[in-house]
Amino acid sequence: MSSRRHFMQQCALMGAFFASSPWWSRYGLAEAGMLNRSIPASGERLPVIGLGTSRTFDIDQASAELQPLREVMAAFIAGGGKLIDTAPSYRRSEAISGALVAGAKARESVFLATKVSSTGREAGLRQIEASFKALQTDRIDLIQVHNLQDTQTQLATLRELKAQGRIRYIGVTHYLESAHDDLLAVLKREPVDFVQFNYSVGARGAEKALLPYCRDHGIATLINRTYQAGELFDRVKGKPVPEWASAELDATSWAQLMLKFVVADPAVTVVIPATSKPRYMLDNLAAGHGRLPDAGQRQRIVEAFA
Repeated sequence: MSSRRHFMQQCALMGAFFASSPWWSRYGLAEAGMLNRSIPASGERLPVIGLGTSRTFDIDQASAELQPLREVMAAFIAGGGKLIDTAPSYRRSEAISGALVAGAKARESVFLATKVSSTGREAGLRQIEASFKALQTDRIDLIQVHNLQDTQTQLATLRELKAQGRIRYIGVTHYLESAHDDLLAVLKREPVDFVQFNYSVGARGAEKALLPYCRDHGIATLINRTYQAGELFDRVKGKPVPEWASAELDATSWAQLMLKFVVADPAVTVVIPATSKPRYMLDNLAAGHGRLPDAGQRQRIVEAFA
């Protein structure tokens, strides 16, 4: 059986699962769409739960590990997810993302975000052209300057490509809290559509200036490291999810609590947790449905992870 045919069957199975599964219906997910937020630069709306691909999608295309990733992608698409974030520096992840999306004939239903992490105009252009090839598309929705590498040069190139219609949005990224001041300085001098940075219940530095600035100046935000590379799960290992989480916030897992904590900030556009397991993809998607915590409930979540 061809990989394309198999992927389409997986999508159909996931769609049937969402429509009939008691697990899915418990959350009312079949009846209500995922919460979405606007991209300030355009008004285009994106579902708040996206898909990161760092490490998890870095596999050989002939590997048996591809099968669960097909199921992850099928769940993500059928469950209403849209934004997929990848990068050339994630090694094979970019090409795997492109192959899975193309195999599902889902290019028009997803939002592809990648990055440029080169120094110099020509090196940046070569890397960007390679991304078009890896993602199997002639239009990329968002390209971001990765970890602020040669920011001014690469943003100038991205603006040219945006003017040509080859990319739709541009942005900058980092993953360290220590880089937030540098990100903020770039945002103040360089017009961009998106900024990506870390934010979680255990690393709240973005609340001080970065999130408020993005809110006030109309910049979309992508949030990485919501689970702090698994560290936050270690903090609650063996502990039951509090009863109030389900009763008050429609959250039945620690992952959903972490994601809902982040999404509750109105300056957050999309959070991009990565996973290679279909059941975790479903769990992540569920966080985009139901009630979000208010200030008091967010403090209770903080205390639960203290």
